[in-house]
Amino acid sequence: MIPQLNPSRFAAWRDQAKEGLAPAALPVVLDVREPWEVQTASVREDGFRLLALPMREIPARVAELRDTLGADHPIACLCHHGMRSLQVANYLAQSGFAEVVNLQGGIDAWSQQVDPSVARY
Repeated sequence: MIPQLNPSRFAAWRDQAKEGLAPAALPVVLDVREPWEVQTASVREDGFRLLALPMREIPARVAELRDTLGADHPIACLCHHGMRSLQVANYLAQSGFAEVVNLQGGIDAWSQQVDPSVARY
């Protein structure tokens, strides 16, 4: 079962995730929306690294993610409302990633709970 992370609790998760990383490393928010969606509304990096990778590309690039990040790197998956990102989070967990959460409610909830300057669509 993939943990569901409410966006209003993201900062606490981010700070806790940083504790287990090398000093220069940051947790990752994996935005799995399409490029036009990321251009429409996006989170701003703040103590985390943003990686935009459309859901359809994940299977072909999962080895690249593992090689780049490592299987134990903390990853929070994000989409529009939280459904695509949940599917990706499950896929990553089945592919051996150990520290994966889903941002419940997606960018829409992020806009409502964390940063109202993020456009809603």
